[in-house]
Amino acid sequence: MLYYLFDFLDKNYNLPGAGLFGFISFRSAMAIILSLAISTIFGKKIINYLLRKQVGESVRDLGLKGQSEKAGTPTMGGIIIIISTLIPVLLFAKLENIYVILLIITTLWMGAIGFIDDYIKTFKKDKEGLKGVFKVIGQIGLGLIVGGTMYFHPGITVKEETNTPAFTNQMLLEDEAVSSGKEEKSTTTTIPFVKNNEFDYANLITWIDPALKNYAWLIFIPIVIFIVTAVSNGANLTDGIDGLAAGSSAIIALTLGIFAWVSGNIIFSDYLNIMYIPRSGEMTIFITAFAGSLVGFLWYNTYPAQVFMGDTGSLTIGGIIAVLAIATRKELLIPILCGIFLVENLSVVMQVMWFKITKRKYGEGRRIFLMAPVHHHYQKKGYHESKIVVRFWIVGIFLAIVTVVTLKLR
Repeated sequence: MLYYLFDFLDKNYNLPGAGLFGFISFRSAMAIILSLAISTIFGKKIINYLLRKQVGESVRDLGLKGQSEKAGTPTMGGIIIIISTLIPVLLFAKLENIYVILLIITTLWMGAIGFIDDYIKTFKKDKEGLKGVFKVIGQIGLGLIVGGTMYFHPGITVKEETNTPAFTNQMLLEDEAVSSGKEEKSTTTTIPFVKNNEFDYANLITWIDPALKNYAWLIFIPIVIFIVTAVSNGANLTDGIDGLAAGSSAIIALTLGIFAWVSGNIIFSDYLNIMYIPRSGEMTIFITAFAGSLVGFLWYNTYPAQVFMGDTGSLTIGGIIAVLAIATRKELLIPILCGIFLVENLSVVMQVMWFKITKRKYGEGRRIFLMAPVHHHYQKKGYHESKIVVRFWIVGIFLAIVTVVTLKLR
């Protein structure tokens, strides 16, 4: 909203300083500052409110050290993340931008699913929360919205030939600029570590008959649904010890912010020889607000946590990261960038499958890990959860660096 106000003042009254709001970099900086302020200053007020309402975590006895002390810690702290993300976005982003609209819908959609789950656990005293089938239906619903919008919306395009002007200026470097290339609808994505690193999902069916290209949505939308479901579940499983999910997600979000910045800028995308995605640079404002809210939330979520994000936060975080990766056409980098989520997911799948296989074979189920997800395995081995979290963050930073390196390493 402030963007439109200062844009009006700049164009009609030439107000000094109003032109700053035309720069993505300035609005991104303002967004992260405001989101940090909201999450740290007002976060405490929200925590106190949750305490008064007795919205405490019900902890199941898993035999983990220090687990009993967490009982009664306020949950639903994901509300802090959602509020401190959306307020800066509403103030500083271009709200007609289709990518921003998709991210706002994602935040509210997944936040609502997570909130219902936490509400059932907390107030209905049902430890199972929202039935898994309803969570999956909600994730599929978001996948349909995102996939359908990405495929059919006329504002979501790419430019293969940008024909970048020979000159540059500050605005050209900072914000999106007009180029002479032709915008086109495309289901193209990026393959990491490959020289000609673009792949069109339509090729999965056009090898049968080129005329099937018009039905590429039958392939594209299910892929989007799978990604949204997998990443949101991965974030949910990662939220098991203090600070792990929030810190890991902040690293991932900032990395995706780099991709959104360069993909939406004609100069940088041309220099790096990557896909130019018109209007995608506006996602940078959302990403910085999101990252700021996660870091601010960490102020209260690091060990010993004063608040848990609950499914309200973890499902929302996973949904946002999935949509950001899809929108920047970097979803095939998710196994690298979101390696922490992937390992947490796989540890649970492997544990369950091996238990079932060995139970059928030997009459008694056996385990690969002492406990899954894998962060609990290290707790069982005697590592303090703070050490586990920091080491996971270090691994996450390493994976983020590898992901960024793929911009040039092909």
